[in-house]
Amino acid sequence: MSVPDYMQCAEDHQTLLVVVQPVGIVSEENFFKIYKRISSVSQISVRDSQRVLYIRYRHHYPPENNEWGDFQTHRKAVGLVTITDCFSAKDWPQTFEKFHMQKEIYGSTLYDSRLFVFGLQGEIAEQPRTDVAFYPGYEDCGTVEKRVEDFIESLFIVLESKRLDRATDKSGDKIPLLCVPFEKKDFVGLDTDSRHYKKRCQGRMRKHVGDLCLQAGMLQDSLVHYHMSVELLRSVNDFLWLGAALEGLCSASVIYHYPGGTGGKTGARRFQGSSLPAEAANRHRPGAQEVLIDPGALTTNGINPDTSTEIGRAKNCLSPEDIIDKYKEAISYYSKYKNAGVIELEACVKAVRVLAIQKRSMEASEFLQNAVYINLRQLSEEEKIQRYSILSELYELIGFHRKSAFFKRVAAMQCVAPSISEPGWRACYKLLLETLPGYSLSLDPQDFNRGTHRGWAAVQMRLLHELVYASRRMGNPALSVRHLSFLLQTMLDFLSDQEKKDVTQSLENYTSKCPGTMELITLPDGLTLPPVPFTKLPIVRRVKLLNLPASLRPQKMKSLLGQSMSTKSPFIYSPIIAHNRGEERSRKIDFQWVQGDVCEVQLMVYNPMPFELRVENMGLLTSGVEFESLPAALSLPAESGLYPVTLVGVPQMTGTIAVNGYHTTVFGVFSDCLLDNLPGIKTSGSTVEVIPALPRLQISTSLPRSAHSLQPSSGDEISTNVSVQLYNGETQHLVVKLENIGMEPLEKLEVTSKILTTKEKLYGDFLSWKLEETLAQFPLQPGKVATFTVSIKVKLDFSCQENLLQDLSDDSISVSGFPLCSPFRQVVRPRVESKPVNPAEGSRPGDLGHVKTLEAILNFKYSGGPGHIEGYYRNLSLGLHVEVEPSVFFTRVSTLPATRMAIQVDKFNFESFPESPGEKGQLANSKELEEERQEARGLEINSKLDIHWTIISFSRVFLNAAHPSLKRTGEASVEGLLSQLVLEHLQLAPLLWDVLVDGQPCDREAAACRVGDPVRLEVRLTNRSPRSVGPFALGVVPFQDHQNGVHTYDLRHAVSFVGSGTFYLDKVRPSGQSACLGALLFLCTGDFFLRIRFHEDSSSKGLPPSWFRLPSVHVRALGAQA
Repeated sequence: MSVPDYMQCAEDHQTLLVVVQPVGIVSEENFFKIYKRISSVSQISVRDSQRVLYIRYRHHYPPENNEWGDFQTHRKAVGLVTITDCFSAKDWPQTFEKFHMQKEIYGSTLYDSRLFVFGLQGEIAEQPRTDVAFYPGYEDCGTVEKRVEDFIESLFIVLESKRLDRATDKSGDKIPLLCVPFEKKDFVGLDTDSRHYKKRCQGRMRKHVGDLCLQAGMLQDSLVHYHMSVELLRSVNDFLWLGAALEGLCSASVIYHYPGGTGGKTGARRFQGSSLPAEAANRHRPGAQEVLIDPGALTTNGINPDTSTEIGRAKNCLSPEDIIDKYKEAISYYSKYKNAGVIELEACVKAVRVLAIQKRSMEASEFLQNAVYINLRQLSEEEKIQRYSILSELYELIGFHRKSAFFKRVAAMQCVAPSISEPGWRACYKLLLETLPGYSLSLDPQDFNRGTHRGWAAVQMRLLHELVYASRRMGNPALSVRHLSFLLQTMLDFLSDQEKKDVTQSLENYTSKCPGTMELITLPDGLTLPPVPFTKLPIVRRVKLLNLPASLRPQKMKSLLGQSMSTKSPFIYSPIIAHNRGEERSRKIDFQWVQGDVCEVQLMVYNPMPFELRVENMGLLTSGVEFESLPAALSLPAESGLYPVTLVGVPQMTGTIAVNGYHTTVFGVFSDCLLDNLPGIKTSGSTVEVIPALPRLQISTSLPRSAHSLQPSSGDEISTNVSVQLYNGETQHLVVKLENIGMEPLEKLEVTSKILTTKEKLYGDFLSWKLEETLAQFPLQPGKVATFTVSIKVKLDFSCQENLLQDLSDDSISVSGFPLCSPFRQVVRPRVESKPVNPAEGSRPGDLGHVKTLEAILNFKYSGGPGHIEGYYRNLSLGLHVEVEPSVFFTRVSTLPATRMAIQVDKFNFESFPESPGEKGQLANSKELEEERQEARGLEINSKLDIHWTIISFSRVFLNAAHPSLKRTGEASVEGLLSQLVLEHLQLAPLLWDVLVDGQPCDREAAACRVGDPVRLEVRLTNRSPRSVGPFALGVVPFQDHQNGVHTYDLRHAVSFVGSGTFYLDKVRPSGQSACLGALLFLCTGDFFLRIRFHEDSSSKGLPPSWFRLPSVHVRALGAQA
């Protein structure tokens, strides 16, 4: 026997082999339609018996295998069913002759045969025949199954007769020697009368009878015969047949223990009658004994009425462990015979199937390993493919997936062996696909994004290369592109630099003829290949939806309920709504895009390739409202590191847009890369709301752009920055052009200003404008321009505060010495002029040290179109940087006793005016220059806020012509000049103090008195404040001024007080008066001064010091009259 049946299993030993073949020309479709119906009758119950007969059908069976029918009866073709087409009576004789010729092929072993004729009608078809069945057509053949059942019953009758004939003990009859084909020449000349020969004949016949009993449904009888055969054959060392007897014993035991079968067929076999013992539930018990039963105890029909005998027969069955041991023994006997290689191979396969059910994978692998090395005759390529495929399936059955994939791949390579004239590339490709699970490979790239890489990458890459080559040889370039793309995507981390270059070059060659797409590829067998997006070419690490520029960001007008409150719900707060909003917020961006505006998404990408990567047609994948993606092309340097790429698009409608991913074209392969499928990607959200369209405003000004970029504390972005240089008090007009560059009309405009935090104190309105003229041009249609004028006026304090305060603290000129409270009674002494305060050397009024800076922001809040209806607007900011230079310096403030006050201003030198480039000329002589120097005319002031002056003009005349562009006009104010200390000196105190000596005011000239005469001193207080003051305690300190800076205070021998030296004033109500009296005696002549001071513990605390400045009293004591 040279052709192994790899589908053999242990339960096939109880089946009858029926060959079903066509006769003549029969279409394959029709043949297999009938064959399927015939093979559905796989088992029948024998009439008047509890036995079951099993049939095994084959549509192709080598006749040489039929010669081993005596060795194992299940290999004998006992039935033949032929199918033929015959449409006329003339063809019938020839058809019937072909049927007889077909029977002759298996004639020596056939029990019975049948011929099914389709298409023939008439007299011939109406003749009753047992071996021929006529049918009008393949669709009108309802009795096929019944005919097959009758045919099987006829086979059973023959089988049963043969069993009875062989099983009956015919004493004295000579038992024939059964042998296999290659043994016939070895037995020529043997002594047939020897005891050894007779035992051989008896043992082989017992084994043959056991096979017949097993086929006839008598399981227990077969076990007895197999045991007897084993004993007989073992005694004569007939190893080949001993192995067959052991294998038969194993098969019968397997049938007993595993009624469901070991071949993986659906549906369990049903055992009836004596074949199903009473203790079937305990059939997996270990250590079952081999108890031989006397053959005389066997009945002719296999049914014994004594049930106790059945229990004894069940013990003849091998235990599951013993089955494997007997299989090993049988295979070892088979291996002694070179011509029994097929029998040995099939026995290994049967043992593996049993071990697979017992889940003993390691022992099964030993049987399979033995099967691999069994040397058969020179097999054809087709037989080799079949052998490796079955080995693969068996390894898969025991859980050796990688080993299974190995043999499957060997079978695939065998399909395209060089010795084959027409290589089967399709079969090779199909087998290669089946090896993928064994190597931990799948055709879905998503499986490689989950966790670490599984399997051996080198083997996987080799297999993928073979798939690419096989698909190319099949003439399917789309498959080649798909597999090569899969190789590059999933195995990128394991490819060397040279392999990356080779793979990409091959891919470009393939895609030049057949570009890669994202379509599913469906194979003829129904398998679908999912698309392979290049998520690693380039690798994307971060996706961020960008907000619109600050000048284009929409803002929602605040409503009464607040901006974020939805008006769809009648409830102010709902936990259900809040929970849903929390889930949305995790994916939704907190800003909006605007319909019709260009929106951006930033990707941080990385090129892992060792060469420059060209990415074409890169754009966004979105869902939701319509979105026009504007594709981009980029070129990434080799191993570039993280590289920012910005993808843009324009939303066409309002609603919600979800950015799901991006699409690329790399190496000719178009890829749709979804964010959910990208491992390790960082994103702050992918859903954004699109609001209705808004106009776009662009501004330009009459001032030059500024190099200073304003940084407001609120974080607002400034779209445009302009700068201007002004002199203090000067006014400049800023003309702003408003152009609508959008597609919607500009309907509403609001302008506000904000001065940034500055240390400088600003007086008056810095920025002012009139919006009415601009709004008269609205609505501003797209492409139209409107103008807007802003007045810039600067008024800062450039006074020299240090010098002013120093001047006021000088005792010789301090205003504290002047009785401003009583200006009409004050004797004014000549004022000593202080030295002029000049700037430090090298510092002039025009130097940068005197330049002050003001910064402000003009906000243009505008709206229009559908966005205005929905309550959205935009905000555009204009930054203004103003450098202010001084126009007038105030160097000193002096106070004079008067009821009216004026400001004295020294002449100012304007020599350091800046000159425009290219306009430098030779100045006139010093006299003309002196004439050009300007003086400021002081204006009278009556209150703090009205102190200001006007600079009429200050311009320069050059030699050739006057330059009007240099003429500046403005105002200079002294609002910031007068500090609180100065104002205290300038204002009249609300407490009016009068000092009288002998009843006369002492504010004009010295009071005269006589030595020895008491002098009356009276202090009066008039309260002009709105509150009560006092009481007060005043002390009088006399001293003498020697006019050389020396004062003498020790005058105890010169001046004496009459009474107390302390004066007391009671509490004085508003508009009330109070007075206190005292007296002094001057004991010698001379000029004396009296200084009146307030005691610190009095109630004067908390009141301004300027309210308590009393004039000094000058008393001249004269000698007594004679």
